[in-house]
Amino acid sequence: MSGSIADCRGAGVLALLHAAGAVESFVDAKLSVVGLSLPKLAALDRLILAGGSLPLGQLAERLACVKSNVTQLVDRLDADGLVTREPDPNDRRSRLAVITEAGRQAYEKGSRAHHEAERQLFGALSPEDSASLTLIIEKLTTARLAPQD
Repeated sequence: MSGSIADCRGAGVLALLHAAGAVESFVDAKLSVVGLSLPKLAALDRLILAGGSLPLGQLAERLACVKSNVTQLVDRLDADGLVTREPDPNDRRSRLAVITEAGRQAYEKGSRAHHEAERQLFGALSPEDSASLTLIIEKLTTARLAPQD
């Protein structure tokens, strides 16, 4: 295919990053309608999956980010009334991020908005396109994890 991403691998990475950024912006715009962002939804998701609370350090690990970023994120969630900070009964030095009822409701709304955004984006793909995209993502992941020569 002349002019395809495969013809210019350096520009292919830029095109992939541009597409990822566009998708992220699209989903964030859908989430902003319900007062969330992708990072806020991700944090609420990890808290829900953990049963409602996590020490801030564990939340940072599960979000794959540094603790200072999680501190700022939890500050914003706390200001929005979606989480509270409580003492960790298992470690006096640690604080727990605890999802509130408002946080659970925001998570439900955000999950619906996120799924709707996915349906809208991936609805444009045929089943064959979806299968190809899955294969491409798997190949890129494998290449990323392969040892360097």
